[in-house]
Amino acid sequence: MGTAIAVIVIILVIVAIVALVGIGSYNGFVKARNLIQESWRQVDVELNRRYELVPNLVETVRAYAAHERNTLEDITRLRGQAQQLSQSEGALPSQQRAQVEEALSGAVHSLMVSVEAYPDLKSNQNFLELQRQLAETEDRIAAGRRFYNANVRAYNTKVDSVPSNIIANMFKFEKATYFEVNDPAVRQAPDVSFGEIAYRGDQQQQQQGQLPQQQSGQPYPDPNQLPNPQAQQQQYQQPQYDQQPQQYQQPPQQGYPPQQQQGYPPQQPPTQQ
Repeated sequence: MGTAIAVIVIILVIVAIVALVGIGSYNGFVKARNLIQESWRQVDVELNRRYELVPNLVETVRAYAAHERNTLEDITRLRGQAQQLSQSEGALPSQQRAQVEEALSGAVHSLMVSVEAYPDLKSNQNFLELQRQLAETEDRIAAGRRFYNANVRAYNTKVDSVPSNIIANMFKFEKATYFEVNDPAVRQAPDVSFGEIAYRGDQQQQQQGQLPQQQSGQPYPDPNQLPNPQAQQQQYQQPQYDQQPQQYQQPPQQGYPPQQQQGYPPQQPPTQQ
């Protein structure tokens, strides 16, 4: 009788321990899932903020850089796709949206690099403010994505680990999706081309730099050589001194006959008898 009671007590203790472990594991899954959803909502807020900034950026760049039409069209198309996916999917992102968002980030980065060929656009105050806000938004997106992926990694590790995987299978806790791109073609850095306007600008600068040389006919001085104002002053004044006639003659020295003056015959030295 005593042995049966002891066995029953041991069984009840084991069941209680298993129940406590199961309840703890289940609560851990719920907490991890809620943390993932909360971290993703923070990223989604910044992504929506970028959706609002992109149209203003496109319109500002279009007014100054018409040659970047293809890049602007890609940004507009990717922005529409990403916004449509954000409205259709659930609480967590899909792999397709991660690829579209990564492609949009690459297109915006490519546009920012291409702007270096347009000095007028770089000095526009509206563009500078949009660039600053977009850079801050991109930084917050990157920080939120790292936090989200860290939570997803911890959650997926619990789903695959033993014995928590038993609770995950019983209550249908599935793995979460990382907010990253696995396609090497999408992860590759975009190739940036400044277009014809950059080369045209270089040619104009070269022509402007050659124009003074053709007018003056003199080569440019060495940029590493220090200027010499005295040499330049002598160079400009030398022809004036050469054209002036000689007005004063050197006085004759003692013991020598004076020099011949204009209009008078030369004086002959006296002869000795």
